[in-house]
This record gives sequence, structure tokens and C-alpha cells, in this order.
Amino acid sequence: MIVKKLKFAALAATVALAGCATGSAPSKAPPPKKGPYIGIDGGLASRASAFEAFTRKATAIDASFSGPGQIAERLRTAAGYEPKELEAGMIAYAALAAMQEPAFVAGVRAKGRDVSRRLATDPAAALDLPGGQAAAQRANAALARRGEALADAGARVKKTSYSIQHQAWSRARLTNGPQRLAAVKQAAGYRPEAADRARLTAAISEGGRRGGPSPVVARGVALAALTVLGQDAAARPLLSEFKSGQCLRTAKLNYHQCLAAAGTHYEDIYCLGVHAMRDPGQCVVEATKPAKTMRRASLD
Repeated sequence: MIVKKLKFAALAATVALAGCATGSAPSKAPPPKKGPYIGIDGGLASRASAFEAFTRKATAIDASFSGPGQIAERLRTAAGYEPKELEAGMIAYAALAAMQEPAFVAGVRAKGRDVSRRLATDPAAALDLPGGQAAAQRANAALARRGEALADAGARVKKTSYSIQHQAWSRARLTNGPQRLAAVKQAAGYRPEAADRARLTAAISEGGRRGGPSPVVARGVALAALTVLGQDAAARPLLSEFKSGQCLRTAKLNYHQCLAAAGTHYEDIYCLGVHAMRDPGQCVVEATKPAKTMRRASLD
């Protein structure tokens, strides 16, 4: 019987880069520029790449298995995130998506640095900036697309954990439990690759609009505004959101506990599909859903 899944907290939630600091005086708006802001060349780009890389690689895991060797490799691939890192990366990714909204970027530049004082402590205020709602819809779509794809891929792997039980090798008892779990824990964390920046740019350029603001999306939009204004230090506190972070931490904990309890290869596949893929994917999807009440303050 497949290992019983452990419950996890819902919500999850990341983006964009520093590289647009201006030399304007605090009371003056930066010089206007045409088109969206795409600064994929700063510190926030690395954070966003951690989110893009994990969701891309985990979503690409094949749901078919021919032997234990494939399982071990995919267990490590799906473990390739550290919860806090992915939480920050998700918000950075949302910010980068928001920064592709031309009206929003123009509105932020027109307001100038005077708006930065409020955004760091009241992220929802960014939604009242010109183009703020459109930027939130871009950020929402970017996150939802990634989360849904990962959750769907996990559901396919979970289905395989049932169907594969007719193959004798899948029912064989595991003999390397501690070593297997240790290898999975060591695989956590983002490991940059040369092509990651280009992949991030391509992913963000997919565009689209969807839904409305959520606490994670609002943080992403505020982060985008502060980055456009060159206020990187003020933006750092926005790179976390409690419920989303808790969701991702619970998913990772459940993954480790599931593997520790698994006794057969098909149970490993179940742990992979449910706790390493579907759960974090659902955390990202939940991060796009609005809170029941979210205060919004005017910046006027």
C-alpha cells in the first residue's frame, strides 16, 4: 500500500533584477524610457533563476520508469530547492514579470522615489500605482503557469506509482534507505548554469495576464517598483511571505519523511510525485490566490 501522504500547508510563492538604479534626486522622477523594464542582469535575477530552474527541471521529470536507477536520479532532481531560496525566488520571479508591464514601469518612474518609503512596509500600495493592477496580472499569470505545470507533472508521476506496481522490480524492498535520503538532502539548493539567464528571459517573455493580486503577487509588484527605482536595500524584506514559505517548508519536510518511511521502489515514486512535485507546485498556485482581506493604501 502506498505511503500515506502527509498534509502540508497551502500557499507558496518570486523576481526581478537590480540593474536600473538612477542618479536622480529623491524628489525627481528618473528620466522616462520606452518599453518594459527587462533588467535581467542583477542580484534579483539570480533569485528568480533559482525558481525558474527548479520548476523547469522538476516539471520535465518523465512519469515513466524502467528501473531503480531512474528513480534515484529523479528523486535528486526534484529535491533541487531549498525552501527559503525558492520562496524568495518565487517573489523575485513575480517581480520580473510585473516589470514587463510598460504602463507600470512608466508610472513608477513618474512617481519617483517618493513612493519607496511606503512600499517596503505596505506592498499592497504598489497596486495603486499607475499600471499596478496590470503588472499584478502579469505576475499572477507567470507564477500560476509554473505552479500548475509542476503540480500536473507531479500528478502524472503519482499515477505511475500505482500503475507500475504490476512490475516486479517496483515492489522490491529498498536496501539503501539512509544513503538514498542523504543523497536527496544533499541535492537541495540552486546550482547556476550558464544558460539560466537566457532561460529566465525566455520564461518571463511568455507574458499573459491572469487573476488579481495576492500577498505574494503584491510583494512581487512592490519589489518590481523598488527595483526600478534602484531601492534594492529597501526591497530585500519583501523577499519572503510567511504562508508561502511555510507551505514550501512543509512540502520539503513531507518529502523527506515520506522517503524515510518508504520501503519499496513504487513508494519512492509516490513520494516523488506527491511531495517533491505536486506539493510545491500547489504551493506556487496557492500563492497566486488573493487573501480574503488585503488592505490596499493609496499612494496619492
